[in-house]
Amino acid sequence: MIVDCAVYREGQRSEGPEDFSDALAEARSAGGFVWIGLHEPTAGEFDLVSQEFGLHPLAVEDALKAHQRPKLEVYDDSLFLVLKPVLYEPRTDTVSTGEIMVFLGDSFVVTVRHGEGSPLGSVRSRLERERELLGKGPTSVVYAVADAVVDHYLDVATELQTDLEQLEEEVFSPDGGGSRHTASRIYNFKRQILEFRRATGPLVLPMTRLAGVGSYGAGVPFVAGGARPFFRDVHDHLTRVNESVEGLDRLVSDILSAHLAQMSVRQNDDMRKISAWAAMAAVPTMIAGVYGMNFEHMPELRWGWAYPAVIVVMAALEVLLFRLFKRRGWM
Repeated sequence: MIVDCAVYREGQRSEGPEDFSDALAEARSAGGFVWIGLHEPTAGEFDLVSQEFGLHPLAVEDALKAHQRPKLEVYDDSLFLVLKPVLYEPRTDTVSTGEIMVFLGDSFVVTVRHGEGSPLGSVRSRLERERELLGKGPTSVVYAVADAVVDHYLDVATELQTDLEQLEEEVFSPDGGGSRHTASRIYNFKRQILEFRRATGPLVLPMTRLAGVGSYGAGVPFVAGGARPFFRDVHDHLTRVNESVEGLDRLVSDILSAHLAQMSVRQNDDMRKISAWAAMAAVPTMIAGVYGMNFEHMPELRWGWAYPAVIVVMAALEVLLFRLFKRRGWM
């Protein structure tokens, strides 16, 4: 559905005509731009927008179907940017992603949002309060949307770091590391970090192009040249996010390896204890087995002290073995 539509002149909002063509003509005549916001539009709703603004069919198809990687596409009449906002639910340790598509052209911006997370109403409200920034044209909208998405990445990375530290304490606690569910929790956490990386990693190249960093010195069409410092700031924040994600991924891999090593050590300890008890049980079993063979001619069968002597020998051997295994840490 169409969430909002307005014309902006010198950073000041004015309600545009209901007809998109008239709104675009009004914005161009006044040196402003049109900003249309849509949330999960139907094909019919988006046809009205795409026809009036001349959006490329391939970009329109991507915007309708969603499930796109972050990317930046340049067409003849517009620029197409895909962002993936991220939401993190600490109670379930779950990372979920939405999608924001931004079409930027001559005097117009069209934003298409999929998913419930990261509504753009707050971005629009913030921009409308910063008239100087909004007065720089439609590029300011692209910057504000990208900046809001990447800044939230930083918040999510901080929350993941906090929860991972708690998981680390649980793994290395005397009792927590032995839980049968610990390994599955660690693996699930690693999958959430992978989902986070799918949103942040591919966005580096689009932000590099918009910022004009390194070999991407040439300007991107429809993006004002003075906007590069703003996009460089977003690029720097995104670099911090990706470094944090890399660190989280390495840390959770190390925690999983440490947990598996702990489990292996515990199993070895259990096997040693079982082996020690089995050895202690084997000694009296062997002696009793010898005297239970019922042969007629066996030594000490008619000796009155034979039974208590055998019991004493068994007990002495058990005590000796117990002390030996205890000294070696097997008991």
